[in-house]
Amino acid sequence: MTKLSVNINKVATIRNARGGNIPDVVRVAIDCETFGAQGITVHPRPDERHIRFEDVRALRNKLTVEFNIEGNPTPQFMQLVLDVKPEQVTLVPDSETALTSDAGWNTISHQSFLEDVVREFKQSCIRTSIFVDTDLHLIEAAAHIGADRIELYTGPYARHYSQNREYAVMPFIEAARFAMSLGLGVNAGHDLSLENLEYLIEQIPLIDEVSIGHALISDALYFGLEKTIQKYLKCLIYQPSTWVCI
Repeated sequence: MTKLSVNINKVATIRNARGGNIPDVVRVAIDCETFGAQGITVHPRPDERHIRFEDVRALRNKLTVEFNIEGNPTPQFMQLVLDVKPEQVTLVPDSETALTSDAGWNTISHQSFLEDVVREFKQSCIRTSIFVDTDLHLIEAAAHIGADRIELYTGPYARHYSQNREYAVMPFIEAARFAMSLGLGVNAGHDLSLENLEYLIEQIPLIDEVSIGHALISDALYFGLEKTIQKYLKCLIYQPSTWVCI
């Protein structure tokens, strides 16, 4: 079964809007774990406009599920990850002013830089994932860099899902198969929701993990956090199919 990692950045955004500690991001993360999530994701940015570096440190000793830290590998970010030692780090090429992640790495032009980053994290036994688009050349470069996994940027899939879901998912099927043939694990994230998640997993059942934040936390306003997580977990249960890695 594909694992669900809940991105709690949006919870921190609500907290920061008023100051104080309501809602408590650590408590919410623990609740997500209690309600069935198999991972917690955070994406600290340099301006700490949602998740703060102190949140990341506080979460480390409270979680028993997989901890995934996303971000652009600046020196400050890298030191945080090396200090905290999460199970997984996901490298994302965000600029400091980016509202949200909107593209994957050019793993060809940044190959040398990413090789150094991945090497340092792997020396600390931290699984490394690189956020990429579905371009097969970029996925091949990610394998050469030495990453353990890629995370497919699913924004384009979500944008085109309502018009033609078969067309929208096709490049992701091809990318996932190619990545797996190279020995890479495959994660997926961005704009996944209760509307489009189940179909993605039906078509690519061997995705290791999905990271979902904005849609899940928004749905929790209507359904409650526990019921929402159960709804997302249900989308990740698939029937065996003829899908094979070639």
